[in-house]
Amino acid sequence: MNGNRFGRLFQVTTYGESHGDAMGVVVSGCPAGLELEEADVQRDLDRRKPGQSMITTSRGEPDEVRIHSGLQDGYTTGTPLGMVIQNKDARSGKYEPFVTAPRPSHGDFTYSAKFGTRNWGGGGRSSARETVNWVAAGAVAKKILEERGIELKAHVNQIGSIEAPEVSFEEMVEHSEDNEVRCGDPETAERMREAIDEYQEAGDSIGGSIEFEARGVPRGLGAPRFDSVSARLGQAMMSVPAATAFEFGLGREARRYTGSERNEDWEFDESGDPVPVGNDHGGIQGGITTGQPITGEVTLHAPTSIPKTQTTVDWETGEEKEIQVVGRHDPVLPPRGVPVVEAMLALTLVDFMLLAGRITPDRLDDNPGEYDTDYHPRSPENVDR
Repeated sequence: MNGNRFGRLFQVTTYGESHGDAMGVVVSGCPAGLELEEADVQRDLDRRKPGQSMITTSRGEPDEVRIHSGLQDGYTTGTPLGMVIQNKDARSGKYEPFVTAPRPSHGDFTYSAKFGTRNWGGGGRSSARETVNWVAAGAVAKKILEERGIELKAHVNQIGSIEAPEVSFEEMVEHSEDNEVRCGDPETAERMREAIDEYQEAGDSIGGSIEFEARGVPRGLGAPRFDSVSARLGQAMMSVPAATAFEFGLGREARRYTGSERNEDWEFDESGDPVPVGNDHGGIQGGITTGQPITGEVTLHAPTSIPKTQTTVDWETGEEKEIQVVGRHDPVLPPRGVPVVEAMLALTLVDFMLLAGRITPDRLDDNPGEYDTDYHPRSPENVDR
């Protein structure tokens, strides 16, 4: 099975199934000298983990991360980081009816058709549980970006027909973690929560979208065409389970604008550098970053596992069946999807920073050849001298 690796220089390789023994990720290309501990990764995993509110699955996974390689005395060594998250609450029995009778709109049939077999417990490799690996790797990428003064944040800007007003980056940071929906506008968050409850009580689910922004990204990242920042971000965001659309800047609204309306004049900033007037382009022009905030949005469809009665066919018996997908599932995805979107944004930006030489691939201190560093381990023989 291909498709388990993301990134060019900052490479993330993942493994694991929803109801397997563990989930895991190997991060290759993390420069040496990054101060890192498990708690740094755990903070984002806690934002993604199940069972954190009544509008998430009740699956009881603590999602505790263990870093098994790539660290020495609290600093990265430049060798691969290996991280493991054990599965503690897997219950595959409820999925036995669907081994040869695929659930509607899942990956059950397509996986079986491709490989001739599949891990069917909880959806196996196709389960959104796999994103726990992405969030773990993304937490490392975020720390690297922070070292370079780059901040990023995402929030839920729409659930069903309920759309939040435009919120600032500061409002995202201040408010989105204060409510279960992770919306940057508290009043809209309350309305979203009420609507989610109604869908949940009706045995149904609902879709929504996540808005993101990155600040402090330097100009000049990316390349035209296939390695443009927008193209690579599109790949990253469309990899998120349930993603049906990605847009940046004006996105789909650009179809309503004339050229004179969308085009942004140039002016000099305080330093005498040319800057665009406005940011309808979302921080990217010609596939290359302008130095302005990168903005975008990801749409996630409604969760496909719902308790309402649906119809499937069993290819082993030749029967048509009425089924109910009984189990522990989210009624809506964007609230737990926020840290996933942030992770994919961070991973993409770190990769571009490395490719552009804005971060030295070997080490963060930009001192190649220097061996006597603050983060090099001390000789046990010399500690008391």
